[in-house]
Amino acid sequence: MTLSPELLALQQTLDNCRLHETGLRDALDDLALRALCAADLASLGKDDRRLLDQFAYRYLRLQDDMGARLMPAVLRALGEEVASMAAFDRFARLEQLGWLPSAEEWSDLRRVRNEFAHDYPSTVDERFARLQLAIASAQRALQIWTGFQDKVRTRWPGSC
Repeated sequence: MTLSPELLALQQTLDNCRLHETGLRDALDDLALRALCAADLASLGKDDRRLLDQFAYRYLRLQDDMGARLMPAVLRALGEEVASMAAFDRFARLEQLGWLPSAEEWSDLRRVRNEFAHDYPSTVDERFARLQLAIASAQRALQIWTGFQDKVRTRWPGSC
C-alpha cells in the first residue's frame, strides 16, 4: 500500500511520539517507585537528577510534538487546511471532529507545561508542587495521546 504524503508525515510523527511516550512512562514509573518528597528536591543525588531530567525531557517533548506536529498532521491527513490556523484553532477543530476531548483542557495542559519548563519557584515546596502538577499533566497528556493512537488505528487501519 502506498501512503499519501500526509499519512507518511503522520506515521513519522506517531513514531516520534511513541519514543517520547515510552521514555515518559518509564520515568513516571520510576518516579512512583522513588516517591520523592519536597525535602528530596533540596539535595538531589545524581540518579534522582537524571530521573527528573528524563521526566522533564520526555514530558516536554511529547506534549510539544503532539501540539506542534501530531495535531496538524492529523488535520492534514483528514484533508483540513492548517497552514493559517492558530494553535488554539487547531485544538478547537480537533475537538469538533472528536479527536481531542477539550481544546480548553489541552490549552491548560500547555500552560502547566510552560510553567514547568520556564518558571523556577524559589522554595522547595513550590518546586515540589510544580513537579506534582507536571506529573498529573503528563499522565493526562498520555491519556490523550492514547486516544489519538486509537483514533488513527481506527481511521487508517494498517497504515500507521
